[in-house]
Amino acid sequence: EDVNAFHEAGGTPFLIRELLSGGFLHNDVNTVVGFGLERYTEMPELLDDKLVWKPAPEKSLRPDVLSPVAEPFAPDGGLRVLDGNLGRGVIKVSAVAPEHRKIEAPAVVFNDQNELKEAFEAGDLDRDCIVIVRFQGPKSNGMPELHKLTPYLGVLQDRGFKVGLVTDGRMSGASGKVPAAIHVYPEALDGGPLARVKNGDPICLDAEKGVLAIRVDGQEFADRESEKAELTGYHHGYGRELFGWMRRAASTPEEGASFFWNHEA
Repeated sequence: EDVNAFHEAGGTPFLIRELLSGGFLHNDVNTVVGFGLERYTEMPELLDDKLVWKPAPEKSLRPDVLSPVAEPFAPDGGLRVLDGNLGRGVIKVSAVAPEHRKIEAPAVVFNDQNELKEAFEAGDLDRDCIVIVRFQGPKSNGMPELHKLTPYLGVLQDRGFKVGLVTDGRMSGASGKVPAAIHVYPEALDGGPLARVKNGDPICLDAEKGVLAIRVDGQEFADRESEKAELTGYHHGYGRELFGWMRRAASTPEEGASFFWNHEA
């Protein structure tokens, strides 16, 4: 389903009303249409060429898409924090089947998202693996969207392989059915643990317990030299030089990956 199905079910007005009624939103705020968030529980429509506001439907018109607050799809939210000796990140589990929420498999490491496509087409990923795509954080190359990785990993999962993704890059909800630890920090460019992962290292991604870890001797892992990546193509040309100071000043993903506020800068 897509955003059109969400709109047909009752859309944002239904969602806002349900969250307000459940005590999950503050109503006493100013908005562009007036005081009170309850103003957003109405839907604008044209009636005889005049703008009218209609209240959200009393019941969801698509319960399989939009559920009332009293009947949630799950007892907890769809996002969880992962933490461990590989760093700290977030995973979306709302579309991940329970049997895929814990993956233990060897690492396959890439420094560029395009390398994954090449490996997939060559058949090099036809096995259980946790794909590491590093040097994709805000300081590396501005934290680009990595949604195009999902189809390849989804195909591998459909073939019966246990697969997962770990990256210091960004996904805007596009991880889908594949367990993906994203926004991991410290990022590889900052000398984060991902920069010391090697192909074949045993990795544990456990969304149920909130664990993101590498299963190698701690001292050996700490003594490894951090890998470097060739990022010139992301830093020069087409005016990219103008944004160098933004990349250098970027805060961690958990702090918003913002160059306006970085307590370490």
